Amino acid sequence: MFKIIVALILVIMVLLGVILIYDARLITKKFFGFGDQNEGATGLKMIGFLIAIIGGLILYFIF
Repeated sequence: MFKIIVALILVIMVLLGVILIYDARLITKKFFGFGDQNEGATGLKMIGFLIAIIGGLILYFIF
């Protein structure tokens, strides 16, 4: 049971990372008031990439 819960949390983590990658520009426009939105979108894409990779690797190697 614990393994299933951890697996679901990791899948949601990967999903959130992918959402950050694809919707970075919309999220930047909506939540941040940057003068340069390209830098904000790039930052969100990098964070989303790292979250997706870390969650996927943990999911792959543990299960």
